[in-house]
Amino acid sequence: GTGLSILSALQDLFRLSKSKVEKQLQIISVLQWVLTFLVMGIACTLILMYILCTDCWLIAALYLAWLVFDWNTPKKGGRRSQWVRNWAIWRYFRDYFPIRLVKTHNLLTTRNYIFGYHPHGIMGLGAFCNFSTEATGVSQKFPGIRPYLATLAGNFRMPILRDYLMSGGICPVNRDSIDYILSKNGSGNAIVIVVGGAAESLNCTPGKNSVTLKNRKGFVKLALRHGADLVPVYSFGENEVYKQVIFEEGSWGRWVQKKFQKHIGFAPCIFHGRGLFSSNTWGLLPYSKPITTVVGEPITIPQIDNPSQKEVDFYHSMYVDSLIKLFDKYKSKFGLPETEVLEVN
Repeated sequence: GTGLSILSALQDLFRLSKSKVEKQLQIISVLQWVLTFLVMGIACTLILMYILCTDCWLIAALYLAWLVFDWNTPKKGGRRSQWVRNWAIWRYFRDYFPIRLVKTHNLLTTRNYIFGYHPHGIMGLGAFCNFSTEATGVSQKFPGIRPYLATLAGNFRMPILRDYLMSGGICPVNRDSIDYILSKNGSGNAIVIVVGGAAESLNCTPGKNSVTLKNRKGFVKLALRHGADLVPVYSFGENEVYKQVIFEEGSWGRWVQKKFQKHIGFAPCIFHGRGLFSSNTWGLLPYSKPITTVVGEPITIPQIDNPSQKEVDFYHSMYVDSLIKLFDKYKSKFGLPETEVLEVN
């Protein structure tokens, strides 16, 4: 009896220790991504400049020579690595929230797709985890489909960061890159575009489900030019993981944010999450709230080399209606009341 009690106590202690270790690994995995998002590009640039001024300058010089040679690779589909996409760290990243990917329809490998991802949130954590890693099984759920998460082109001008992003299948969100993937990379490609972009990030806050979409029609025009099917994607919980100071329209704070957005491409947000050592303190770590990304039904799009504004408006309206239906169908399953309405701005 005493031996069994000791064994049971040791097993409980082992499980408790294992749980604590896993939690710490989850925190570390999320922290490294937050730091990557916020400072890796600038930090790598400064380090490279410093190395050029040291005895190790040849290493930096060789990398810069490689950078010049490799400059256009991000515009040509990048250089994804299945090894990087399958790192164990991404599974800890997934489990921290947790993040889940829900498939509602099959996707044909003979077609190309443009996924419209909503909402942006502060960092697009659900978009990254689901489509730039294999943590939620995107390749198993959509066999034969290669997802490319599109992000700011400026990120690919940053040394080291550009290579890190490309390894996950991330590409610049510009016409050259998207045209190449949809026209010169065969079929079975899915460009994931966070349609609301920086403007949408300025309005994300817990408890609010709104998207910036009414005047965002460029992705529809691209879909028509390439005959790529449109797929609405909504991430329930994306807005819940950070709290943000929202500046009202006309305020000095919103003016500064819009100036940054116009000239630099991103909007500086004043936000906070939890602290590194306690969920009761403020910090850069997101709150561990569940994020569920639902991939909706594809909308078949014809190929029209020079679509008219009327045609763009027609398919844009179809897309908006499809996104609203997707939200309404799944909102109650993921913690929202039946009365919740998706606000389309």
